[in-house]
Amino acid sequence: MKTYLEFEKEVKSLEEELEKLKDPYNKEGISEVEMEKISRIQAEIDEKLKISYSNLNEWQKTQVARHEERPKAKFFIENLFTNFINLSGDRRFGEDEAVLSGFALFEGRSILVIGQEKGDDLDTRLKRNFGMMRPEGYRKCIRLMKLANKFNIPVISFVDTPGAYPGIGAEQRGQAEAIASSIECCMSLKVPIISIIIGEGGSGGAIALASANKVFMLENAIYSVISPEGCASILWRDPSKSLEAAKAMKLTANELLKIKIIDGIVREANGGAHRNKDEIIFSVNKILVHSLDEFEKYTGEEIIEQRKKKFLNIGKQRSFATFLNINNEISKGFNFFNSFKEKYLKHKIKIIIVFLFLLSFFVIFNL
Repeated sequence: MKTYLEFEKEVKSLEEELEKLKDPYNKEGISEVEMEKISRIQAEIDEKLKISYSNLNEWQKTQVARHEERPKAKFFIENLFTNFINLSGDRRFGEDEAVLSGFALFEGRSILVIGQEKGDDLDTRLKRNFGMMRPEGYRKCIRLMKLANKFNIPVISFVDTPGAYPGIGAEQRGQAEAIASSIECCMSLKVPIISIIIGEGGSGGAIALASANKVFMLENAIYSVISPEGCASILWRDPSKSLEAAKAMKLTANELLKIKIIDGIVREANGGAHRNKDEIIFSVNKILVHSLDEFEKYTGEEIIEQRKKKFLNIGKQRSFATFLNINNEISKGFNFFNSFKEKYLKHKIKIIIVFLFLLSFFVIFNL
């Protein structure tokens, strides 16, 4: 059964009508399929999807990013890679089912794949902890990334999490340290890391695996330091103000590309990635091939340097430009003051003479 979002009500009714027309075994028995009407309704559906998805606000995009039918990391791993070997455990505590990780082949190349997995139904979502990784999950990724670095194998990560798991057990086992260590490991690798945010990119739970040479986002994915509901609860103590929070947070792919937090956007099919999964697989495959080809000519030190510069430059250009503008305004102010001072000093004696003359005239007149 399909899941529809609130802004898809018209599409839902049209698709239900379309399904009835496509079924020749209706309640009246076998009937002739009306192809012309089917084509007309399908065209109407496509048009409504095109209009609605091209005008989504930030909160609606958040809903699409969380859509339960949206392709998950497991889907991308199964359809993009071959000979995938799932590896488990952090060699300290245990296994974390919220992350799939292992070595595979991609277009003939050995790759380390890491994917945060939310699950497809209630049972798998509970098993995967809704994609919220625990410390052992991050430590498992660190172990495998170091192994990939040793054998010069590139890393590809699929990010999809509302955030790292905040439970007491995770905190006791060093959640913050595990996230920090994962970021440090990503930044120090001499192999390229390509990260794709496929759904939610939430807080440190996402950046721990997205400290990459190239970060891409699916068109309707989100990437932020906190969820819109969490932000609204903190700022206004009102979770219903999620739309205002989402707008203020600049969490959409288009906004993040403008400020160079990400490196590119993977366009989705009309109506979202969940409506045409084959198309999104093709698009992701293309962008991964291009990115890996780009880094083939880099040395290990150049890869580290490119990654370091990428993160150091975030926000730098804008801040420097702002500083220059302020500095220019200050300089203009000083120039005006100096010009005024020079003119004043030049005519200072004349002004004093005129002032004394008027004063003496006033005194004499009063006498």
